[in-house]
Amino acid sequence: MLKSFSSATLIKLEILRTLRNKKFMFFSVIYPSVLYLIISGTSSSATIPHTHLSMQLYYLVAMASFGSLTAVLMGNSERIAKEREKGWVRQLRLTALPGHGYVVAKIASAATVTLPAILVIELVAAVLKNVRMETWQWVALTFAVWAGSLVFAALGVAIGYIASGDAVRPITMIIYFSLSILGGLWMPATIFPQWLQNIAEWLPTHSYAALGQAIELGDAPHMKDIGVLLVYLVLFVGAAAWLYRKDTKKA
Repeated sequence: MLKSFSSATLIKLEILRTLRNKKFMFFSVIYPSVLYLIISGTSSSATIPHTHLSMQLYYLVAMASFGSLTAVLMGNSERIAKEREKGWVRQLRLTALPGHGYVVAKIASAATVTLPAILVIELVAAVLKNVRMETWQWVALTFAVWAGSLVFAALGVAIGYIASGDAVRPITMIIYFSLSILGGLWMPATIFPQWLQNIAEWLPTHSYAALGQAIELGDAPHMKDIGVLLVYLVLFVGAAAWLYRKDTKKA
């Protein structure tokens, strides 16, 4: 049975296992929507300084990004670290699964389960906050937030290979909240001191949120933000692949 194991089988297994995890689904899907209702305000005329976006629009992208980050980063890193300790990864190496198959399957399955987080918060924004956009903007926004989550899915895989089962959660939490806060997901980066804004501008979370914000304003995402995310994607995938090979040699 193990001999016939494939990347597609592993992706399906990972997706089903994640969807059955009620605690994980709550924090990645329901929790960001609740936060959105609390912090997005009641006035559609109130705008975030220097963004031309209302509170509802700004935090729609911010919390959709935050929910996706939760799904792909927190879930991936901790699960991989524990699977390594339990010997599951070593067992998979005895199957027909190619060397890169585990890494690819983890990134793909994690990115798939971000869709519920994105769709639920968009539904909440449209129904409960009366957010209105053109059809193409809703579609483009969904795709941009989903595609951007691949960057953080790769980061989650890399963290899972670099940290032990006991250390992975605090390490991931520090990275998770640092990127979320400094990237402007919890509060606008425009309120930071200028030196901190200069740093935030080059963080992946800042460019990630900027994709959706540009779409909400009726524009195409800026090439700089796309470029920043692509660079981080290459770095994180490369790190995950290198750590996987290093882990293989130790086994």
